Amino acid sequence: MLTGKHILLGVTGGIAAYKSAVLVRECVRAGAEVQVVMTRSAAQFVTPLTFSTLSRREVIIDMFPGPGGQASGQWTAHIDLGMWADVMLIAPATANTLAKVASGIADNFLTTLVLALRCPLVVAPAMDVDMWLHEATQRNISVLRETGVRVIEPETGELASGLSGPGRLPEPAAIVGYLEKFLEGAHQDLRGKRVLVTAGPTHEPIDPVRYIANSSSGKMGFALAAAAAQRGAEVTLISGPVHLHTPRQVRRIDVVTAAEMLEAARREFPATDLLLMAAAVADFAPMAPSTSKVKREAIAGDRVTLELVKNPDILKVLGREKTHQVLVGFALETDDGEEHARRKLEAKNLDAIVLNNPREEGAGFGTDTNIVTILLADGTRERLPRMMKLEVADEILNRIAPLLG
Repeated sequence: MLTGKHILLGVTGGIAAYKSAVLVRECVRAGAEVQVVMTRSAAQFVTPLTFSTLSRREVIIDMFPGPGGQASGQWTAHIDLGMWADVMLIAPATANTLAKVASGIADNFLTTLVLALRCPLVVAPAMDVDMWLHEATQRNISVLRETGVRVIEPETGELASGLSGPGRLPEPAAIVGYLEKFLEGAHQDLRGKRVLVTAGPTHEPIDPVRYIANSSSGKMGFALAAAAAQRGAEVTLISGPVHLHTPRQVRRIDVVTAAEMLEAARREFPATDLLLMAAAVADFAPMAPSTSKVKREAIAGDRVTLELVKNPDILKVLGREKTHQVLVGFALETDDGEEHARRKLEAKNLDAIVLNNPREEGAGFGTDTNIVTILLADGTRERLPRMMKLEVADEILNRIAPLLG
């Protein structure tokens, strides 16, 4: 799968940089063209000459022409390479570089190139155990995943410091295997298609400071939006209130209530080819929200009665309005899941439904992983193992894209 592929390899300043030299050799041996980009710190561990010899291309370190920089003198090299590559891999990715990429800092050629990419980005972190487990690093990893960056988890074992724990860069053969598997599924099968994704919860106000909602984090919907954009789709993401970063090349519409989500979805739906309804829309809303805060002291007794009304069933409404669109629903069920999911698939005129159970470890709200079963209208059923949500999103799209024709 690497034959003829263009790979950008970012090498940052960690002791594991020596493995990157072997990685370049293996990628070239597999038929790929590899352009190495180094940070100045990385050059303290392995010389640029080593990478130039193995890649048969001049290594880029600095933004500017001259020794160690861009010998070609092309001031737009970061733009040109961002369009040239099929994938960019940063291996090893230090804590410092991960923090810069997560924050959008572009203070060297490598981090500037990341901002100019039009291809997927994969990072392979490598550092000492306490640096990897530090809350700042884990927060940066979460931000990267939210925006569609693939993360190759570090291995656990003896580290250069003498400590033992997670933080080792996987062996080059394992990284090459990851790239081969990733590039095998990385195709532009959604180019020219318009994809609409809904994500997150809705908040139904009781008064100006209280609301009814659920625990949806929005991560699955955001992963779907990121995966669809990377496959060439024009993606619009309608999101309820969440604390997530918008994936690259995704247009985002923020809403609060179910009524607002329905209005936005109906406005976008006619021009949509594929709808992925991953939002966890509240089924009920207070019938008469108060315009001012309800005071505890103003209520007599210990009980409060809150009268609710049913929210519109967004997916059912759009299912009735469907003309050419492919509709995919999501079902979160705790009991008799497949039976309920099949019923929803038929009642709402869906082409597929994705089922998961929040009681399963590693599935449901708030997690970075998911375990799903995909049910198609033709009766096909497939259960996927636990995977990162971005990987789940790709597997869902692998099965839905053929329905678009």
